[in-house]
Amino acid sequence: MIEGQEGVGWEDWLALTRACEAGGVPALFRSDHYLNLGGQPEKGSLDAWATISALAASTTTLRLGTLVSPATFRHPSELAKAVATADHVSGGRVELGLGAGWHEPEHRAYGFSFPALGERMDRLAEQLEIVHGSWTAEEPFSFAGAHYRLERLDAQPRPVQRPHPPLIMGGRAGPRSAALAARWADEYNTPFAGRDEVRERMARIGEACERAGREPIPFSLMTGLLVGRDRASLRERAVELHGEEASDWLAAPPEAWIVGTVDEVVERLGTLRDAGLRRVMLQHLLHTDLETVELIGRELGPAVA
Repeated sequence: MIEGQEGVGWEDWLALTRACEAGGVPALFRSDHYLNLGGQPEKGSLDAWATISALAASTTTLRLGTLVSPATFRHPSELAKAVATADHVSGGRVELGLGAGWHEPEHRAYGFSFPALGERMDRLAEQLEIVHGSWTAEEPFSFAGAHYRLERLDAQPRPVQRPHPPLIMGGRAGPRSAALAARWADEYNTPFAGRDEVRERMARIGEACERAGREPIPFSLMTGLLVGRDRASLRERAVELHGEEASDWLAAPPEAWIVGTVDEVVERLGTLRDAGLRRVMLQHLLHTDLETVELIGRELGPAVA
């Protein structure tokens, strides 16, 4: 999981995807933001779906997707078309993460509407239905909602993947999010949660699926990673990430982060796997550090597969 708004340039993306494929990493996800979240505007961000389409043409096995695309950024017909296009370019290797949107400053800067959360959830609900209809409707698809209206849409070509590219909903498994996921999602992803929070949120998604008459959908986690082959290399990476505060940070890292040597991280991942997680998207903030990508693919993944 790469935070594209941290100044990740095109050459960086190419290097990351090559490292993933060489190291056996099965999937690369990226954020979908237009502004840096830490108030550093000089760290720009390439558009998520334009990047994914371009990377799809330069990779052969790697799955690509967003965690997550805000419903506030794009009209759902445009989003569905962008994802379907990337699916064709990749030969069926993309996944769409979709959420309500949350970072108000980038909405103001780019002129995107940022209504209250209730309306954003309303828009998300309509987008989920429209994206599904665009991808799967056997006859021309019409939709009339509070925010979007479509008339007899026959969105050709359909995506390569059948019945459609996997759709991941992201959030903290609140009641409405869980209900929407139970109806529309193929996977639910929650951010920065410890083992107990994972179990609680996963249970809420499972209960929502049961109410919807559906088997529980796969549940995944996105959380921060800092790993080293030994304590020395771990500290080097902590210094690169946190500077003079590295020692304090290592002494008490954020609870949900996965931090340690390879063996320590494997143990932590195993605990999360045994709690019922389907997969973990490891947020790698030092995006020019390709050795960590290799560790993920060659050591961490196989150890808990």
